[in-house]
Amino acid sequence: MSMTTYAVAQMAVTAGDVQANVQKHLRFMRHAAERGVQFLLFPELSLTGYEPALARELAMNADDPRLQPLRDAAMQSAMLTVVGAPLLAGEGADVLIAALIFGADGRTATYTKQHLHPGEEAVFSAGTGGAMLSVDTQQIALAVCADFSHASHALEAVRNGAQVYAASVLISRKGYSADAQVLAGYAREHGVVVLMANHGGPTGGWLSAGRSAIWGADGEQIKAVAGEGDCLLIATRSAAHWSAVVEPLI
Repeated sequence: MSMTTYAVAQMAVTAGDVQANVQKHLRFMRHAAERGVQFLLFPELSLTGYEPALARELAMNADDPRLQPLRDAAMQSAMLTVVGAPLLAGEGADVLIAALIFGADGRTATYTKQHLHPGEEAVFSAGTGGAMLSVDTQQIALAVCADFSHASHALEAVRNGAQVYAASVLISRKGYSADAQVLAGYAREHGVVVLMANHGGPTGGWLSAGRSAIWGADGEQIKAVAGEGDCLLIATRSAAHWSAVVEPLI
């Protein structure tokens, strides 16, 4: 019987400290690998924190040597892993909000945030998205925060064959209820599994809600984190049955 295991990493990030955050990502990855996770999703800008004022100096290329330990860990564990970072575009003229995708084959791909929040355009440029990902027979579409606030984004993903919609986000306490309803609505309307990885602590002046969650294709919540803090939310599907746990980072 085929099983698929997804996980979202709810992580409190150290502002601007890429090296410290890489080490924390590796701890999450080791924990997830021990649990047989095949796809691991981190929050928006997880390698730096949501720090627009620092984004240009922190922006990196996808082949930045500081990322090599993450590439190696993804390959060694055969775990498709998505992390967040400010990405230099072209010759560095633009900074994009990116999801960096480390594959089991050692390759790195990128997804860039297509829809910016008001005010982000002062620092960031809009991206162009990215290709669908695949785990077992499941097609996964990525979204970064404001992307999911546009219904057309989720609709296009489904039309392109997505069975899983994976959103890396920063959602505040005030915005959580409305945003969670949107994501649950996509699951119910489109018949897709929805993953949401939120920050586990304050970042960039925002009080993150935590409460990362996974919804089934019927729109019902499979599991959510109770609040903030560092933890893994792991969900396994065997046939039509889901089991899920929340485990603190150790």
